[in-house]
Amino acid sequence: METIHFRPKGVCAQQFEFDVENGVILAMRFRGGCPGNLSGISKLLPGMRIDEVISRLEGVTCGFKPTSCPDQISRALKEYRDK
Repeated sequence: METIHFRPKGVCAQQFEFDVENGVILAMRFRGGCPGNLSGISKLLPGMRIDEVISRLEGVTCGFKPTSCPDQISRALKEYRDK
């Protein structure tokens, strides 16, 4: 298992932490952001493959912002996957 730490940009959340093993998300934790939405996301993603999460969340926006917490999650996972 590997833990990913990611500092998102352009959103309210301050940090994401993912536990990943063999390309599958095991757990997610957030610091800051919208508690209800991020708590829901943290319950939906465990067990999903990284590429599936990226394809579902990439490009999601928040209001008039060009990004969102889901979009930033996809960016974090792409950065991890492409290392």
